[in-house]
Amino acid sequence: MSSRRQFIKTSVLAGAGVLVGTSAFSNIFISRKPKVIIIGAGFAGLAAANYLHKKKIDFVILEARNRISGRVFSHTMDNSDGLVVELGAEWVGNSHERVQNLCNDFGLALEDNQFESDLIYTGKHAKAFEWGYTPEWEAKFEAIKANYTKLTHADKLRLDKMDWWRFLVNNGCTGLDLELRELLDSTDFGESIRHVSAFAALAEYAESSDKNEMDCKIKGGNSQLAYKIAAEIGRDKILLQHAVSKVVQTKAGVTVYCNNGKQFTGDKIICTAPTFAVKKINWQPGLPAEQVNALNELQYARINKNPLLFSERFWQRENFDLITDQTPHYFYHATKNQHNQKGVLLSYTIGDKAAVVANQTDAWRAQTVQQTLQPFFGDVQKLLLGQTNYYWGHDEYSQGAYALYGVGQWFRLRPILNRPHMHTHFAGEHLADWQGFMEGAINTGEEAGEQIS
Repeated sequence: MSSRRQFIKTSVLAGAGVLVGTSAFSNIFISRKPKVIIIGAGFAGLAAANYLHKKKIDFVILEARNRISGRVFSHTMDNSDGLVVELGAEWVGNSHERVQNLCNDFGLALEDNQFESDLIYTGKHAKAFEWGYTPEWEAKFEAIKANYTKLTHADKLRLDKMDWWRFLVNNGCTGLDLELRELLDSTDFGESIRHVSAFAALAEYAESSDKNEMDCKIKGGNSQLAYKIAAEIGRDKILLQHAVSKVVQTKAGVTVYCNNGKQFTGDKIICTAPTFAVKKINWQPGLPAEQVNALNELQYARINKNPLLFSERFWQRENFDLITDQTPHYFYHATKNQHNQKGVLLSYTIGDKAAVVANQTDAWRAQTVQQTLQPFFGDVQKLLLGQTNYYWGHDEYSQGAYALYGVGQWFRLRPILNRPHMHTHFAGEHLADWQGFMEGAINTGEEAGEQIS
């Protein structure tokens, strides 16, 4: 268990301890199993439901969307050939034990999804292994990661008050090394590294696999795991297009009201909605001011995914990806392991770039991709068969792809957001040990289920 996992488990237990010690609502259902209302059918909500199902605890899931799996969003690009891409969460890491175990339980195969990166920078193209950091910075950064385990809590608090870009500069990262880190690391966090907590960033790199958990994906699409869990717990337990508008909590239990006029009563709630959706719910009694402030403060990464279907895989390598200093920012082969002459190259943009790309037409996006790739790969636009686009910054329920802990936020906001509110426990990737992964959503969902059971 990593340092951040230890911190989170400790803070969850501390929060639960505070609740038991001070609330009149915590232990009123000792003599019977509670009925639980789960808000959200993403991976956190499904994981919570799966946990409760095994404990034979009654539940219902209320999902605002017209589909399950939330920000895991597998999409078929080519119906005739069944080519599937991920418009949402992409990777299962080598250290993601819960996702891997669940895939084993449900008979889902994990396929290699690692890449070796080309670079387009200042008008020049360097193939994988032909570019990289200077040996001096490589050695320095390895030493920084190795020293991570020696950091005291006070050291981590100090790091959290600094952004990742400043930390790199203070540790001698300059010139091309610094510019490459900005390009690569901002891809991981979905925004410029000038907005990311230095502690959150260092912890992710020090605790993750060699490929920063960009290791595998589920054969047939990551949403397959959601479908398997849903079948296991019972699809009749999941109500789609049931957006929660109001939650009323009393000593007797909870009543949840939906926009479609339906209402549900129970004993406990597990709320797995992203912070934007949590804030839109009318909570009665209201959430504590400190929790409301935390909901208002936490930002989500702006990520745009623009998969482009080509008649042939002109990039040639199955493990091809490409980082650029141009508007498209990052490309990767999104149909790796799906054997076909056709293929999908996905253009992935972050932050301000994502907001710009999202507001343009398909023709504009295709032309921008052409301008970036044409000098090195020829006229790729003539091979283009189709495309789609999804901008998470415009998502109705999350307004972003995944949570982004900024300067001074990791140790301050996360414990506040994780606190139970009367009969309600919270879960979701924003409360995980690090953000943007299915593993974290599943962990928090199961932990919430454990607290209730």
